[in-house]
Amino acid sequence: MKTLKNWTLAGREGATVTLSLQGGRWMRISVLEQDLIRVSVLGAEGWRLDRSWSVAPQQDVPFEGRHRDLLDGFTCPDFALEEAEAGLKLTTGTLRLTVAWPLQLIWEVHLDDGWRVFAADRPTGAYMAGTRDHAHAHFLRRDPAELVYGLGEKAGDLERSGRRFEMRNLDAMGYDAETTDPLYKHIPFTLTRTPEAGCWSVFYDNLANCWFDLGNELDNYHTAYRVYRAEDGDLDYYMAWSPDLAGLTRKQAWLTGGTAFPPRWSLGYSGSTMSYTDAPDAQAQVAGFLDQITAHQLPCDSFQMSSGYTSIGPKRYVFHWNLAKFPDIDAMTAQFADADMHLIANIKPCLLHDHPRYAAAAQAGLFIRDSEGDGPEISVFWDDEGSHLDFTNPATLDWWKDNITSELLHHGIGSTWNDNNEYEIWDRGARCHGFGQPIDIALIRPLQPVLMTRASRDAQVAHAPEVRPYLISRSGAPGIQRYAQTWTGDNRTEWKTLRYNNRMGLGLSMSGIFNIGHDVGGFSGPRPGPELFLRWVQNGIFHPRFTIHSWNDDATVNEPWMYPEILPQMRAALALRYQLIPYLYTLLWQAVTQHQPMLRPTLLDHPDDPRCRQENDEFLLGRDLLVATVIEEGAAARDLWLPENGTGWWDIHSGQYHAPGQQLSMPVNLDTMPVFVRAGAVLPLSLGAMRADPSCDQGRRLAVFPAPGNFHDESLLYEDDGQSPDALDGNHWCLCITLTGRSDVLDVTLTAAGHWLPAWDRLELSLPAGEHRPLRVNGKETKVLYLKDIPNS
Repeated sequence: MKTLKNWTLAGREGATVTLSLQGGRWMRISVLEQDLIRVSVLGAEGWRLDRSWSVAPQQDVPFEGRHRDLLDGFTCPDFALEEAEAGLKLTTGTLRLTVAWPLQLIWEVHLDDGWRVFAADRPTGAYMAGTRDHAHAHFLRRDPAELVYGLGEKAGDLERSGRRFEMRNLDAMGYDAETTDPLYKHIPFTLTRTPEAGCWSVFYDNLANCWFDLGNELDNYHTAYRVYRAEDGDLDYYMAWSPDLAGLTRKQAWLTGGTAFPPRWSLGYSGSTMSYTDAPDAQAQVAGFLDQITAHQLPCDSFQMSSGYTSIGPKRYVFHWNLAKFPDIDAMTAQFADADMHLIANIKPCLLHDHPRYAAAAQAGLFIRDSEGDGPEISVFWDDEGSHLDFTNPATLDWWKDNITSELLHHGIGSTWNDNNEYEIWDRGARCHGFGQPIDIALIRPLQPVLMTRASRDAQVAHAPEVRPYLISRSGAPGIQRYAQTWTGDNRTEWKTLRYNNRMGLGLSMSGIFNIGHDVGGFSGPRPGPELFLRWVQNGIFHPRFTIHSWNDDATVNEPWMYPEILPQMRAALALRYQLIPYLYTLLWQAVTQHQPMLRPTLLDHPDDPRCRQENDEFLLGRDLLVATVIEEGAAARDLWLPENGTGWWDIHSGQYHAPGQQLSMPVNLDTMPVFVRAGAVLPLSLGAMRADPSCDQGRRLAVFPAPGNFHDESLLYEDDGQSPDALDGNHWCLCITLTGRSDVLDVTLTAAGHWLPAWDRLELSLPAGEHRPLRVNGKETKVLYLKDIPNS
């Protein structure tokens, strides 16, 4: 690769300044917002790939992608452009960017004490471009005092500095959650906290394989640096600044199109296992799950059907029903519908060479094509070989949607689990249709699962337009969250997975992908022992996706009733999950409408607390719940840090108040699920629900957790019918809760908005055991308020 050093100003057009670089290349610098600037390097012949599917500030992009030249959806504010001896300066109301010689970008932010550098390119060669290929690299100076986060679901600690990571989607079954890299998703986005100049993020809008070295690499000829390297594609990146990391997370979620709004039932417990559908009597096994849920009187909302329903022998054949294992599909789905439980079917984007429909699909040109011939590409898949469907081909999209409709939706299976979609095609020149403009697979591997999932969503919406769709996808790139929930893949059953899966999930959440979870209990390897299984469930209930899923080595199944000796604790954990559904649903709504992460590391809400910047095993669910579940084998105590939040924390179980900013050591046993509520919060809870469907709710409790002394705080409760597509357009009920305290009284003021009303008719309010001030609700001393008495704004 060649280092790009020389540049001249070629001109300015609107929001974009263009520099002429050596070798006929160009650099474009576009001011998109006061705190967001885009930098692009184009070759002499223009873009390597002239479309983006990740950047979507207007919610979504066409199937064929958004042209990279477009700046639609950005405000593109005016900025000053000044040529000076030190270089070229672009200045917005917030940022100043200097282009120096040799080519180097220096980023500054305007703070109270003037301009501060928050990021800068490496002065001794910042940009490299391939001369015989399209590889490229971007080098930034590295400050050892900086903290770096992001990159999605990476293994190990949440803070990434000093390590090297690769983006190359792999089916990493049984991965080590502390060390394995790469994994399933392609998220080329980092967030950096500086010691004195706020926080900044950089998002590389490129879907080719790439590497991030965040301080592992040393070179005697250069100052300390960090580097992004890509084997192909375009160097096209977005640099954002924010006073805190939370602002960067919100901006990334907005930039990549926001978050899908699935039905409310998706927050309930979802059962799953490979074993049921692999069994010779699979339909009876699946039906048996319903029987056990009923017999044990456990709450559950859905069941995820693994791919065994498509089997011929030991292999998987998408859209093929094994009628020996499932002799009466419609009877099975009717049985689940009668139990008010939703079925989600596993589907895969690769057809094995002996698939009954392979020849017809090949004849129709539905597969990605080999780089050296006219036939389909051939890749290893599920212990054999097959060809991957090309979702950049409109004919493939139609075929896929038709098969989802006929093979699943018409049978009463309303949701899809888009799995094994890493697209491990190593023929880099394998050809994709590209919606009429052919594209090498090396440029868009992570896009294929995104388009696959989008096509699945469109089929579901067309079939049932009256309900919001629910989908899961294992692989993907920025933008996958617009269509689906995701999880951290096929984890391995061991204690450390519990710890590091939490950190992987927080990494995804900080990277703008909020609706996430893990395979509770561990997917592969030995079956979990009773203690590990229980601790995994007690932790899993605090994640948006709560699914117990397994493929244990001994063919056992991870089920809530797996160990009778811990069944009481399992019941308690599931009951707490369902109590929290109103809070979780409110968080989901805030993720969709305000780009607020549901899961958060404690440092996100407490950036000034130095203890929160240390690696820890606590996390926040929304802003109000501090989760400190037990993740150590045989633990007799749980040591944790209560962040300095200015108001304190209440133990949700005991009702004991704790001052903030202190170390706490709690004695624990198998019953213990340490959770603390932020003082000042009002937590909406369900009363006795056995389903996440709001029609099954028996009522709503507002658990009031006051701060000491004088204070003022606000909380929200969002409600709708759980499924209507027009919920965000006003077909909902939103309760604004204001909590004010003095030394002698607590006042709760409730006002409502929206066109929908819940089925229950009143709210019950409660105080923790350690709070003794009288409570007034809308001016009256009461702990019950009827909805008809709540003013509507």
